[in-house]
Formats: sequence, structure tokens, C-alpha cells
Amino acid sequence: MEDNKMLSEHFSLEEMTRSGVAIRMRIDNNPDEGQVENMRQLCRNVLEPVRRRFGVTRITSGFRSQALNAAVGGAPDSQHLRGEAADLHISNMEVGRKVFDFIRLHTDFDQLLFERRIKGGYWWLHVSFTTRRPNRHQAMLDWR
Repeated sequence: MEDNKMLSEHFSLEEMTRSGVAIRMRIDNNPDEGQVENMRQLCRNVLEPVRRRFGVTRITSGFRSQALNAAVGGAPDSQHLRGEAADLHISNMEVGRKVFDFIRLHTDFDQLLFERRIKGGYWWLHVSFTTRRPNRHQAMLDWR
């Protein structure tokens, strides 16, 4: 599969599948064409509007193969497995809140979680988009 293949104007297949864990553990993290199309829809419908509004948007976790999802402790039914979800790096709570509110108010999304790992002190936004059914517009905070 082409690493430099663009899924949308600003998001590549490579950045949506890149994983340090996959590299370290030599896990195959290559999606099939259906999963690539799901990533394309997520990028076009949610991530591109975020990029246009806030500038550079860093993906910390996009598509995950079954093996990678298990290695990182992902939910067994995670939308990352279908290429429907991405986690976005958030520099601080104020920026996170602005991006969270923008996605919630201006995009068609399935799930939006503003997550914080209290122990490590880092923040991220989990956002998903699906074409399998109507998007649920489920938005919530998840502090662990």
C-alpha cells in the first residue's frame, strides 16, 4: 500500500496508520481498502474542518490492526479497527476545549471524547465518523 497516498487535502494514509508500538513490536498495521475508505471519510468530514480552523492537527493514533489494538489495550470493538476513529494530540485543556466544541458544533461526528490520562498528565481527543449508520453525535469528557 502507498505510504504517501493522500486521504484528503492534508491527511495521508501514512500518518493515519503510523504507530511507534507497531514499529517496535513489528506488527503489521496495513488497512484493507474498506478501512482506507473509512479513514478517507473521517478525514474529509471531521479532520479537514479541524485543520482549516486550527491549523496543524497531529494524529497520535488512527487505524489499528487487530494485533496493534490488542497491544495498546484498545477496546475489542474500537472504531480504530475499522479506520473510523483518530486520536488528536491536544497541547492543553484550553486548546482541547476549543477543538472539542468546534467538532461538536460544526461537524458530523459519531463519537467525540475529550480524554485525559491523569497519571501521565496528557490530553487527547478521540473522534470518530461512520457511514455504517447515522452518526450518534455522542460527546463526553473521559478523565482517567
